[in-house]
Amino acid sequence: MTESKNQSMRFNGSIWCNLDIALRNLDQVYGQVVEPLGLTVIEWYILRSLYETDGQHASELARAVGRAATSFTPILDKLQNKDMIERRPDSSDRRAVRIYLTKKGNSHREEVLDSAEQIDARIRKTVSGGDFKGFQSVLANLQSMATD
Repeated sequence: MTESKNQSMRFNGSIWCNLDIALRNLDQVYGQVVEPLGLTVIEWYILRSLYETDGQHASELARAVGRAATSFTPILDKLQNKDMIERRPDSSDRRAVRIYLTKKGNSHREEVLDSAEQIDARIRKTVSGGDFKGFQSVLANLQSMATD
């Protein structure tokens, strides 16, 4: 990273505060790329997860996108109202519901995945080549903190 970027750390370099600021800035970048698709960022995450594995339990899907299962229903409702997903009962557990892409949800696959590439490319430009692997390692470690 350049020296001027290092100097922009706030709150005496507090990791949490600066990470939160960075995440808010990244959320704006995501919004600029994702909103033209008619999706919110969380809806975009859900579609990406379903493109990897369609038919996930709602609770698995919530975990995959970093949301609490208890607050996930309204988000799924919105995607279902957009005819992007459908809920089906799990044949082996009548209490559980599986989430599947609809034809319309599948039709957005290319533009959703292309938008992910645009965002990743923008982030790669910001993080110099030698630092990128370390950056990915730090992200992986931060993601696993809550499960440790």
